[in-house]
Order: sequence, then C-alpha cells, then structure tokens
Amino acid sequence: MTDPEPCGIKQEDTEQQIDLIEDNKEIEEGENHHVKTEETSCSSLLKRRDNICFTWPQCGKSLSCKQNLDIRIKCHLEGKLYACDQCEKTFTIKGNLAKHMNIHTGEKPYTCGQCGKSFRLKVILKKHINVHAGEKPYTCSQCGKSFRLKATLKQHMKIHTGEKPYTCGQCGKSFRLKATLNEHTRIHTGEKPYTCDQCGKSFSQKEYRKRHINIHTREKPFTCDQCGKSFTHSSHLKIHMNIHTGEKPFTCDRCGKSFIQSSNLKTHMSIHTGEKPHTCDQCGKTFLRASYLKNHLTPKNPHWRETVYM
Repeated sequence: MTDPEPCGIKQEDTEQQIDLIEDNKEIEEGENHHVKTEETSCSSLLKRRDNICFTWPQCGKSLSCKQNLDIRIKCHLEGKLYACDQCEKTFTIKGNLAKHMNIHTGEKPYTCGQCGKSFRLKVILKKHINVHAGEKPYTCSQCGKSFRLKATLKQHMKIHTGEKPYTCGQCGKSFRLKATLNEHTRIHTGEKPYTCDQCGKSFSQKEYRKRHINIHTREKPFTCDQCGKSFTHSSHLKIHMNIHTGEKPFTCDRCGKSFIQSSNLKTHMSIHTGEKPHTCDQCGKTFLRASYLKNHLTPKNPHWRETVYM
C-alpha cells in the first residue's frame, strides 16, 4: 500500500480550487458556463464528462465523485492533510493514517511475544501484555478493586451506579453488560451453541459447558480452605462455605426461617403452598421432597420391583 503524500497547499490556493469546483458543478448540472483558469485548466480538473472523475491539482490525487473531492477540500482547509481512500476519515499525521488503514486491510502487525496473539495497534498490545504481567493499573475509586483494562473498570463502575443500559427486547429485563444480554437472549431463542465433546450435550453459555465437563473429568478444582472438601463448581463451594460461616442468606418471607441455599428455601416454601412437586410415575403419589420420593421407591415397595423388571 502506497501512503498518500501530503498536499502542500496554502489557504488561498485552496480557495481558488473551490472556485474551480463550483464552476465544475455548473458543468455537471448541464449549465454552459465558460470556466476561466490561470495555471490549472478545467480539463485537468474534469477528466470525464459523462462519468465524472475529479483530480486534485495540488497533489494529483484522483477522486471518483465530487463528494470525495469535497471531503479532500475540507481536509485541506482544516489542516488534515491525510485522507483515507476507503472511508471519509481524515488525519493530520501520516502515521495515524497508516495505523487506520489496518482496519481495512485486516493487518495486525503487533504480536505478543508471550502467546503469539496479534493486534492492530501497538497500544492494544501494550494493554494485552498486562494480562501476562499481572499488572492492574486501573483502580475503582469506590471499592479499590483493580483491573488490567480501562474498559473493564468502566464496566465495573456500573455495579456502583446501578446502571443497566442493555435491555432485552423480548421481556424487558436489563443488564449491565452487553455480553450478559447476549447470553440472556438465548433463553428466548433456545440457542445452545456450546456443545460438550464427550457426550454431545449443548449449553446456552460457555461457563455452563465448562462446569459440565468437570462431570466427565471428575475434576474438583474448587477446594474449601476450612475443611479441604472439593467441588466441581465454584457456586457449590460458595454454598458450602455458609456451613462454616453460619450464614443463611435465603429467608422465607412467610415465616422468617433462613436457609443456607436457595434450593432448601424452595423446598421449604412447599410447606406454605401445600405443593408436592415430586410424583411417583407408578402410582401417581406426590411428595414434598425428592428424598421422600426416593424412599417411596425402595425395594420394600412394590413399585420398585415393577420398575426393575419392566
């Protein structure tokens, strides 16, 4: 790619060229006016009459339409001497134009020496290196939490402000992050793009698949530092920690009784509602708890024998 050269042009020179363009506009509209020129003739400014192609006399740059020429004139008048051929963006520094062109070419010349990942801009590579260095230069003024990227800090600040700018068009629920909205939308669409390689089960979120894979590997990476018990999911460890702390964050709004985990509260609520959600497939009897149904289907019960020998 050849970088466009800057056009050495004075303000008065530009104004003269604008006069020429206005004359050319009259030609384009079919008005027969005689264009007077001194050093630059109209023939150099207007290459083709039927499919007009303009040439900027100061730098010899050819432009396919008057709109692009108008942009270049504005560029010169504002002191922005470097214009992108692909879009309307203009720059005062040649190097900035070269960096911008990477957007159109897809070139990523800056590569991380640690992991080989490439980036379009050097400043993005510099931020990426913080991942490997563990550096977190951006700190929240509210809670003191630090982040590697400024953008991540900006997202974090919404926790304190309560801002949820991303709203679901289906149900109206709002979210702090766009990525969370995208994940939520899959509830409505039923999309499950993340598939387990072991069993083929699909999930709506990448994190759900990650948790599921621990079932196959039997890996329990989350360990309680109080008793050494390990868990497949971080959420399970979090619930378990309530045993040691004595915290019961889930409270019944009917009687005020509190529970360690939400599932226990849900089961308890059946006492107030009278609901028995667990049903025996053999006899239709319903039970308050899953454990009660399990006890019902024991070897002592005729249903158990029917289930085994069916």
